Amino acid sequence: MAHERNKQVVSSFNVQVIQNGRRDVFEALMADDFVNHSAPAGAPNGPMSMWNTFDQVLRPALAGLTVTIHDQIAEGDKVVTRKTISGVHVGPLMGIPATGKPVTIDVIDVVRVTDGRYAEHWGLNTLAAALNQLRQS
Repeated sequence: MAHERNKQVVSSFNVQVIQNGRRDVFEALMADDFVNHSAPAGAPNGPMSMWNTFDQVLRPALAGLTVTIHDQIAEGDKVVTRKTISGVHVGPLMGIPATGKPVTIDVIDVVRVTDGRYAEHWGLNTLAAALNQLRQS
């Protein structure tokens, strides 16, 4: 039961926060002492590091941003999600002007869920490869 609840927390975050930009859901799902272990060196790694990635970087750059969850595996208090974030490049993305091209970013996340909230995050993604493809456009 706890595994399924934790998977639902992560699914809700992906759809409601990343895809739909719901700040209220973000605030409800993030622990105050959340740590983003995937934040760049020297960058903030608290809750706002996650919000800013989606609200200030991805959503303004990608029209029709969608999150497709391919797999989720839960064990203990952790949920692993394999997903794809996609959209059309209509605004600046990490210094690259809009190209109108489709963008896909494959992601594998590990989230530790405590009391129904995100406590920690680790992730790998193909953003660098997507940016390289846009630069070659």
